[in-house]
Amino acid sequence: MPPGLLAAGTEEEKAKASAQKQYSQSKINQMLEKVVKAYDCNVVESTTCWLFERNEIEGKKKIILNPGEGIKGEGLPEIGDVWGVEIGVSLGSGKVKTLSNRPTLHRRTTHHFGLKRPSSKATLSEIKQKFGTFPFSLRQLDDERAAKIGVLESVRGNVLRQYEVVGDKDNKPVSRLFTTIAITKNGLIRLAAPPAEDILSKYKSDKKIEDEEILKILEQPLAKPSSAKSKNKKKKKKAAKKVEEDDDDDDDDDDEE
Repeated sequence: MPPGLLAAGTEEEKAKASAQKQYSQSKINQMLEKVVKAYDCNVVESTTCWLFERNEIEGKKKIILNPGEGIKGEGLPEIGDVWGVEIGVSLGSGKVKTLSNRPTLHRRTTHHFGLKRPSSKATLSEIKQKFGTFPFSLRQLDDERAAKIGVLESVRGNVLRQYEVVGDKDNKPVSRLFTTIAITKNGLIRLAAPPAEDILSKYKSDKKIEDEEILKILEQPLAKPSSAKSKNKKKKKKAAKKVEEDDDDDDDDDDEE
């Protein structure tokens, strides 16, 4: 998160936050490592958070958590950005392996390739019409059985990206959480996330975070998105005020007559 973004606090606290240096990708990884290590876990290798752009969920900027050898992120979050933030945590080493399960999630790329099979062309045409460049499941297509065959040539020609099914190399449990956030001048706003669960009341753990810097970050509240109701109220107040002003002008004209 860029420095200076506080959803609440005194002017002095906001000024102090504004003077803070923005965390680098290396620092983000170091802090996240401290969090997962406190619970005897590991971050899943090369888990990637992407900048969202118009009709594109994998923008130019990306933050790679626990990057593999020769892999690095690019860019840092800025005010006005919308990010897809994914966290993957494993009870194993965090190393991944491709499983034998059939991939069912795909996404159209910007690569062009001359498809030859009629089934491939028909499937791609339906994908373009329904999903554009966004991910989709084969069962969302009209004929899933035909789609399983229709996507093969597109995957080989790099027209479609196939999301392989992966798991922990040590066959240990893995937990993943994906959240969409917006970075505003008042702080972070959570746009989309899985339903909140009261985990603390259901499960007890003898593990806890003790790093003071991380605890201070966790204490910061999220920004509250402006609701449509409050916007409508403001519009109604402005409209009512304008009507009153117009009425006053009419009364002044009557008095002059």
